[in-house]
Amino acid sequence: MIYVKVHSTENGAILAMCDSSLVDRVLVEGDVEINIRDYADFYKGQLLSKESSRGAIKKAEIVSANIIGEESVGVALDEQIIRRENIRTVMKVPYANAFRIK
Repeated sequence: MIYVKVHSTENGAILAMCDSSLVDRVLVEGDVEINIRDYADFYKGQLLSKESSRGAIKKAEIVSANIIGEESVGVALDEQIIRRENIRTVMKVPYANAFRIK
């Protein structure tokens, strides 16, 4: 399951996606720290299946995306929100950020 939350801004939507199994975690490896636990409200929107999350993100006018977790990254790749070469890992967990400049 994937948490999907779309934050509306005057410049467009910020998409937050996170595998539900990661919401209470802090991922640290070297200089990289992703504190999902303390920022869970940023990610906790609708709890959706992979298929349902595809429909949710097609409707948003995304200008920025924060994607964490294997399922979430897979959906974002399939929907062409991120590119494979922009995926990084921390503690073997894939994550990616995307930005669109208008």
